[in-house]
Amino acid sequence: MTVTIWHNPRCSKSRQALALVQERAEDVTIRAYLDHGPTETELQDALAALGLSAIDITRTGEALFRELGLAKTDPEAKLVAALATHPRLIERPIVFAGGKARLGRPPEQVLDIL
Repeated sequence: MTVTIWHNPRCSKSRQALALVQERAEDVTIRAYLDHGPTETELQDALAALGLSAIDITRTGEALFRELGLAKTDPEAKLVAALATHPRLIERPIVFAGGKARLGRPPEQVLDIL
């Protein structure tokens, strides 16, 4: 099974989730999403696989969230566009495997799709 992780190497939770994935999967693709941010379409696909809305994967505590004038009640399309333009607002990590996805907060959540 191929596993992909949207990874931020500076984040301890992301590093922990990556270690869990690498222990259990032979084929792991690491996407440094801060360097290669997802498109709006990729974000929409990720949200569908996660079963979550954009606000659920948005780092609302980031100063950038406030600087951009975003609100938790903003329309889905506006939040997805903001995440695509500013990937550091994306909660991490997100792991994809077998058509499913999990947000690795806490990192152990990724285990049920491996």
